[in-house]
Amino acid sequence: MESVIKIGDVNIFISGENNYSERPVIIFLHESLGCTVLWRDFPAKLAEKTKCNILVYDRQGHGRSDPFISDKRKNDYMEDEANTLIELMQECQIKNAILFGHSDGGTIALLAASKYPSKISGVITEGAHVFAEEVTLNGIRKAVESFHSTDLKKKLMKYHGDKTESVFYAWADKWLSDEFRNWNIEHMLPDIQCPVLVIQGEHDEYGSIKQIDAIVNQVSGPAFKYIIPYTGHTPHKKIAEEVLKRSAEFINNLK
Repeated sequence: MESVIKIGDVNIFISGENNYSERPVIIFLHESLGCTVLWRDFPAKLAEKTKCNILVYDRQGHGRSDPFISDKRKNDYMEDEANTLIELMQECQIKNAILFGHSDGGTIALLAASKYPSKISGVITEGAHVFAEEVTLNGIRKAVESFHSTDLKKKLMKYHGDKTESVFYAWADKWLSDEFRNWNIEHMLPDIQCPVLVIQGEHDEYGSIKQIDAIVNQVSGPAFKYIIPYTGHTPHKKIAEEVLKRSAEFINNLK
């Protein structure tokens, strides 16, 4: 199932499967430069292992959704995206949601669970951030270099088309700005009441293990951490079967 729904004045592209009546919907939230297509078959495989329904969507500015109105983001842009997620759930009549978020998507999942605890029954994050740290900024600086000196821009254009530069610089310019250095959402973590599985690669080039510990130690609900040795920022691509196994175990144990 593929469709476009309107949230406010913005057309949002969604894709999903609704094969299991009375079962939760796993909503996948992509990374800062991601989109629905880049999840590949991971959502469908997790749906099969958990007998859950799935919904994947492109945030504004990404993939097949409408472009940004402005390239300049606010410091709390991920909170805005958490609000949009809840609007999307209402529009799609989703009452039982489990969130799987990668990178920025993981942060958005945490924010949604913090702000709307009654609407989220579980969260899985992968490489999420709850504060700005130097390793993240160094990773983004390297990405900017690659955008100028390699075929990274060409690769991204396959998914974002003429929105490629705006989506890239909306991310890079915000994170590398002086005003974003003090960005921190740790104060919102105690409001998360649902179970949380926090996944991170040991060699994540965009975040240290401090991120995973901050989440696990400060949420109010049950929290589990899974640090994957010898792996970077995208475990669901590099060692998909292991991430699928751990994620399915977590989801199948939810009440």
